[in-house]
Amino acid sequence: MTIKFNEFLNIAKALNDQFNIAPVLYGSLGLQMKSGIDLNPQDIDVLVPLEYLHERWDVLRQTVERLGYTFVDLREHEFHKEGTKLAFAFVEDLADFADVDYKGLELIEQNGVRYQSLSLEDFLRVYSKSIKDGYRRTKNNNKDATKIEVITKLLQST
Repeated sequence: MTIKFNEFLNIAKALNDQFNIAPVLYGSLGLQMKSGIDLNPQDIDVLVPLEYLHERWDVLRQTVERLGYTFVDLREHEFHKEGTKLAFAFVEDLADFADVDYKGLELIEQNGVRYQSLSLEDFLRVYSKSIKDGYRRTKNNNKDATKIEVITKLLQST
């Protein structure tokens, strides 16, 4: 397991305990854990219910800060800790953004921690949509295209 994944488990445990929610492991780290391929994730992307980014933002922020993170950016719901970037978005956006059924995600329990994961097909939908976003394409040096290739090869081999 990677250091970032272990850190995600710490975050997920806090969210399980404080709010009884199983967050979604998203982004490169989520895809790495699903595919088993090292994608060298630069950050930890977590999806939570929308209410935690609006009405309950203060309690979520305080919970994350108690884990040693410093709040950095409200627009991105971003925190930093010892070189690790953690960012939150809302799970409901999966439906509108990439036509992913967020209510049917796989629930995983590992070491007493509950979290959710997208399927490879779901990741393919997300990255296929993301690659059309000029901001993401420029920001990520076209890494999304590489992820699409990896996912497509994995799906073809099964």
